[in-house]
Amino acid sequence: MFDISFSEILVIAAVALIVIGPERLPKVARTLGHVFGWAQRYVNDVKSDIQREIELDELKKWKASVEETGRSIENSVHTELDKFRETVEAGAEASAMPPPTTAPAGESSPPQNSSPAPAEPAPPPVQSTKNSDPAGPGVNRERETAE
Repeated sequence: MFDISFSEILVIAAVALIVIGPERLPKVARTLGHVFGWAQRYVNDVKSDIQREIELDELKKWKASVEETGRSIENSVHTELDKFRETVEAGAEASAMPPPTTAPAGESSPPQNSSPAPAEPAPPPVQSTKNSDPAGPGVNRERETAE
């Protein structure tokens, strides 16, 4: 961190021992240790705060990107839905309109009947002759054979 070699640290320790004295040196060393520990924690806290801010900024950018993509998708869905509605409405209007009548000049066309043509009746259901019972369903056969 400060680029101090081991020999320089020994010189500083020897000078401190001479200046401070052997009685107060342990207390001063302990105090310096606490100060350096506090400084390290403070630097680490600042680093983590900066890192959180960077991550928060990245998350905000990502959120904005996702929201923009969502709006784009929503707009395209609405556009396609509107086109589909217009197509369906145009098809419904075209099928609801009677066909145009073109009569030759001077002739009048007969009135158009808007009611649909009557549907043909459905054919009667076909009954199977296999294992058919002339008495009909639900008749107890055992009673007939017993008599």
